[in-house]
Amino acid sequence: MRPMSPALRRPGTWLRRRARWATTALAALTLVGGTALTATGTATAAPQAWTPKPSPMTTPWTNEVPTTTPLPEYPRPQLTRPDWANLNGIWDFAVTSADAGQPATFTEQIRVPFVAESALSGIQRRITQNDKLWYKRTFTVPAGWNGRRVQLHFGASDWRTTVWVNGRQAGAAHSGGFDAFSHDITDLLNGGTNTIVVSVWDPTETGGQAVGKQRIRDVAPHPGGGIFYTAASGIWQTVWLEPTAPAHITRLDMVPDLANNRLKVTVRGAGTNGHQARVTVSTGGSTVGTATGPVGAEFTVPVPNPRLWTPEDPFLYDVRADLLSGGTTVDSVGSYTGMRSVGLARVDGLLRPVLNGQFVFQTGTLDQGYWPDGIYTAPTDAALRHDLQKHKDLGFNMVRKHIKVEPQRWFYWADRLGLLVWQDMPSMDLRTPDAAARTQWEAEYDRVIDQHRSSPSLIMWVNQNEGWGQYDQARIATEVKAHDPSRLVNNMSGVNCCGAVDGGNGDIVDHHVYVGPGTTVPSATRAAVLGEFGGLGLKVAGHEWYPGGGFSYEDQPSAAHLDNRLTGLLDAIREVRMPRGLSASVYTEITDVENEANGLLTYDRQVVKVDEARIRAANRALIDASRGSTAPLTLPTGQYRSLRVTTPGLTDRYIRHKDGAAFTEVVGSASDALLKNDATWRIVAGLANSSCYSFESRNYPGEYLRHREYRVYKEAGSGDLFRADATFCPVRGANGGVRLSAYNFPEQYLRHYDAQLWLATPGGTHTWDNPALFTEDTTWTVEAPWAP
Repeated sequence: MRPMSPALRRPGTWLRRRARWATTALAALTLVGGTALTATGTATAAPQAWTPKPSPMTTPWTNEVPTTTPLPEYPRPQLTRPDWANLNGIWDFAVTSADAGQPATFTEQIRVPFVAESALSGIQRRITQNDKLWYKRTFTVPAGWNGRRVQLHFGASDWRTTVWVNGRQAGAAHSGGFDAFSHDITDLLNGGTNTIVVSVWDPTETGGQAVGKQRIRDVAPHPGGGIFYTAASGIWQTVWLEPTAPAHITRLDMVPDLANNRLKVTVRGAGTNGHQARVTVSTGGSTVGTATGPVGAEFTVPVPNPRLWTPEDPFLYDVRADLLSGGTTVDSVGSYTGMRSVGLARVDGLLRPVLNGQFVFQTGTLDQGYWPDGIYTAPTDAALRHDLQKHKDLGFNMVRKHIKVEPQRWFYWADRLGLLVWQDMPSMDLRTPDAAARTQWEAEYDRVIDQHRSSPSLIMWVNQNEGWGQYDQARIATEVKAHDPSRLVNNMSGVNCCGAVDGGNGDIVDHHVYVGPGTTVPSATRAAVLGEFGGLGLKVAGHEWYPGGGFSYEDQPSAAHLDNRLTGLLDAIREVRMPRGLSASVYTEITDVENEANGLLTYDRQVVKVDEARIRAANRALIDASRGSTAPLTLPTGQYRSLRVTTPGLTDRYIRHKDGAAFTEVVGSASDALLKNDATWRIVAGLANSSCYSFESRNYPGEYLRHREYRVYKEAGSGDLFRADATFCPVRGANGGVRLSAYNFPEQYLRHYDAQLWLATPGGTHTWDNPALFTEDTTWTVEAPWAP
């Protein structure tokens, strides 16, 4: 997403329990307690002293966050085990200089896993590259875990994280802000009360790593900020313990193979030499298919007559993986999968993305994943689900997760609710990255792909955005496709924007157009998508992050205008751009974020700004239309025709030119020859695009209907701008009529208003955008010419 350009304002118990896995794999995903652990802290701070800070805005979940057990849900839904222990809650905390060692005392407390900048953490202050964050707590390993290895897991911590257990470092420091990591801490445990210390250094944009939209700034609401937001430093996803066998499963890679009615699986593990893996797919407790194969290599499980996963029917199969040593099962994990395929295919001659072999238009929003109370971390699991559910409520079938990677439970909700996911790799800072930054970014991207590659909702990787930190676009796209050939790859979202360089490869050509929807078309090798558009703004009093400081790409004076404008954009995509090759669109955005007021919901999630039923209907119409014929409407090229008004009471009026401008006037058999000539137009292939049309004057050859600053004229001219202004795309109107959309402003339609011809915008604020009789005034019938 880019800053607003004035020039462009127009245009989501162990082995004894094995027999229960088949029926509880999905139910285990909502396991919330694990094993209860109490943080005993240190003598310098008592847990009872901790309090949250006031949030600049309160979401419906702000006051529902438990103090000692925030985010208690099982954090890894695609690799579940029944025994685990949640370490979220109150930790002792300190901040030192970036180069300092462990402090002697921890004088503060923080609620994990909320970042230090957030109100929900209880710290809520600015963290810079000169700071190092320190966390400390104690725990006791449950007695029932004796004889097993103990794994310490971090969902994510931004950015360089070092862990000590009982004074000894656990593994190597982890560099990365968006990927999960783990340490086997068994050999560091003391058999009694254990102490964990964690340090995190996060340079945010001053470093070279992936940062997404984070920038170092004051945590209190303030004016400005644009499209960048408050930084999120330190632990920001669940920290937890898990007992495992010495030989155990670490990952399941699952790729549906619909063509052969099977699931391709790779079971990865640790300490698994000489072991085999058995994978069972089931539903409702009944086995669908099972197979055994080597650990670390792909094998297949039959899934006969699979029930396909779609946004309308997001059906999930239960999966169990057993690790076998001879005839003994030494480890078992639960998981799930959805049977679906993703690819490209030609549909009516145009390259389209297809789901299960069928084209369905992907209509979604840009989802930044920010919260006024938790910043990077949703306050509760219900909140995490909420924004995805709102996509469904509003009729969207897709979400672009914008340069942030969410916790694995977010993907679970997208899988379960049925939303197609475009996943961005978080960008580095805008500058060109050095060699070390590139190595780090690519390694983290590979880990992100590996950790989320089995999610059925995730259908596309978006490598880079608008040229931010861009380099080696083509190579990266090729390597991402090789790393995960089961998904689409977008080498650059917004290749037309902001100095971005298109790598020229991948599966998608992606434009950003504000307000849009623009004129993106497919190529011979890539489908066309609108990676960002919209940005319609509406400030809601009492629900602004910084009152008066909000901005948008196009401010709307009222909720009614917002509804009309947004439905107009969605209708234009359905009527004009989809028939000409557009296959997906991403509206900016699902919620306001800090000073951005572009959201369909306010930043606090307290207000839905739009009429849900209207937006849902417009999205539904768009999706339904994509399942039928997507061929554009045609007109009789090379022939003279006259264009008649269809507004009731004015049906004897026709488009004519007079003194170089376009009007409507009554024309009849008794009209003089000049009027009949002025009301006759030759329909020719569009000057800017031959799939649309231009209208040449009968008595002034070489002069065409052309819009200029909304008014419509009869003019001659040359150049790309003139040709675009003189090109109109027909769409079906009511009762056999035709509506004429401007080629370069597809959401604007040729309209008569007070006898003058204008480009009118649904939901627009000009006089000629008046909603009364809008559809009738923009619908024409193509008649025999008055002057043959």
